[in-house]
Parts: sequence; C-alpha cells; structure tokens
Amino acid sequence: MTERGRRHVERDARQFRIGPSRVHWDGAALVIDIDERAVPFGQRVRGQVRVHPERLFDAVWPLDALGRHRWGPIAPAARVEVTMEQPGLHWQGRAYLDSNEGDEPLERAFSEWDWSRAELADGSTAVLYDVRQKTAGDRLLALRFKPSGLVEPFEAPPRHPLPRTAWRIGRSMRSEGATPPSVAQTLEDTPFYVRSVLDAQLCGERVTALHETLNVPRFASTAVRLMLPWRMPRVA
Repeated sequence: MTERGRRHVERDARQFRIGPSRVHWDGAALVIDIDERAVPFGQRVRGQVRVHPERLFDAVWPLDALGRHRWGPIAPAARVEVTMEQPGLHWQGRAYLDSNEGDEPLERAFSEWDWSRAELADGSTAVLYDVRQKTAGDRLLALRFKPSGLVEPFEAPPRHPLPRTAWRIGRSMRSEGATPPSVAQTLEDTPFYVRSVLDAQLCGERVTALHETLNVPRFASTAVRLMLPWRMPRVA
C-alpha cells in the first residue's frame, strides 16, 4: 500500500518485510500483516490476512514473446481470512494467489491485457490471460488448474467486448455459448485498471469470474504517474 525505498525492505527465506508490514509463510498459510496509513488523510489501516492454499503450484509461464515478463499461479484456489483492527472489519471467502515478475517496464512489451479466473464445479480453476503485445502478436494462455495438481490447457472461446468503464477503459472477456458475458459488479475503476466480477461460460459451465483489464499506455502516461502518489504514497 506504500512504495518504500531499499532501506525499508528486508527479505529472507520465510518472510518479506516492507516498512512496518510483512508477508511470511507459517507452514500452512501465507500471513500478511498490514500496518499502513491510508491516503489522503492518513488514517490507520492495520490487520492481518491469512491465505490458505488448497494446492501450491510451482510453474511459470512467459507473457511476452521474449520471455521478459512472467506469470506464476502460486495457489489458483485458496481460502482467505481477513481480520482488520483498523477499521474494524473481518470476513472470509475464496481466494487466489499469483505472482508477476519482469526484467523491464510493462510499457516496453504490452499495450493491454485482460485476465480472468473462475472456479469450476470439480474444484479446478480456469485462468485466461489474454495479452496484447506492443509490437508482436497477441498471446493467450487458457489453463485449467486441477485439485490433483495437473495443469491442462483448454480451448479458449471467442472474445466478447464488455461495457466501457467510467474512465472509458475498454475491456473484454472470452466466453462460450450464445449468451455473451456480462458485468455483475465493478470492484475497482481507475484511469488505467479495472477489476470486475463477470457472469460468463467456460469449460461448459456458467461461472462467476474475477476479471481485470490493464491499459498500459494509460498506466505509463505522465498524468497517471502524477496521480499515483495520491493512491499509493512513497517513502524513500
């Protein structure tokens, strides 16, 4: 929630500390201890998130043609418990944990991507990573992560456009059947990124999918870079 310089960061085999917050593995769950200040008024945000993976996956897929950007689904299906002290909130539900890494800024490789994940009736998770590269062709990952640990590709259905957001971000979702996907709820709407809950059809099932769109030119624009510190403060 806060960008911090090198002197505020520590890492070893079991934990990653950023300022007063940290992430650590306790042997059964990923524990996220949050101790932050919200912007713009500095109110305290303090609590703990526990992510319980149903199965861990040790695999990485390249997102671009040169392999400079990579995605790893650590726990495609998990359970989460959230206990906040400030503000006083708590809930639990289904979760997902992945990682992204890269050797260069996003704007060198990509113009846009749509990503989604949906849990299926047999407990597996279907993930679509629909990437538009800046100079190379489109790339598409359509993978089904099964409770047994198997990872199987599936045939990706056609892409359907979705309504633009309040910030005029275009988004799309691949879905089967005659009924196109629809937006059930928009969770986050920013000048360069949108996260939504969609109704769609994948692998022969009606699913509720968590979906995101990243507009990379917007993200890299000077206007957005000037706005970001008002959402995510920086400490050198």
